Amino acid sequence: MTIVGKMAGAAAAIAALLLVAPSSEAQVTKKQSAQATKLTAVAKTMAPQDTKKPHRLILQVNSNEPAMMNLALNNATNVAQYYQDLGEKVNIDIVTFGPGLHMLRDDTSPVKARIKALSEKQPSISFEACGNTRENMGRAEGKDIPLISEAKVVKSGVVRVMELQEQGWTYVKP
Repeated sequence: MTIVGKMAGAAAAIAALLLVAPSSEAQVTKKQSAQATKLTAVAKTMAPQDTKKPHRLILQVNSNEPAMMNLALNNATNVAQYYQDLGEKVNIDIVTFGPGLHMLRDDTSPVKARIKALSEKQPSISFEACGNTRENMGRAEGKDIPLISEAKVVKSGVVRVMELQEQGWTYVKP
């Protein structure tokens, strides 16, 4: 039932309750008590439901520039702190692919110490590495590509971003 439908039904219920004309003082008290109970029930059906959507943010990193990596970490830190201060929950996924995978590479990341510290302080922030990019880099470099322990591998970084957006996540490219 829509809000408009609920409001119309509630208005009809309130109007019907107000039109009752009891004949004695005892009946008045009884009717007022019944009306109060009915009004409470109507008010509950009209009250907005807890429609607060969860806060969910995707940050994409596809650049091997330390400034871009730090900007993504700054964004994640600021958003996490903002909602923590409000007492609200937030989930933040930093998704890396292409040259951005260097952010999560154990051997080349210019921000791995910062990621480690941030992960310990803000468990709401997760780091996802594109498996396709990792595989292609491994072939090109002739070795396995080591990732930091905080990184989780997803099959495709781009597909991960798409799927999260389809689930209602907010997308930001720093």
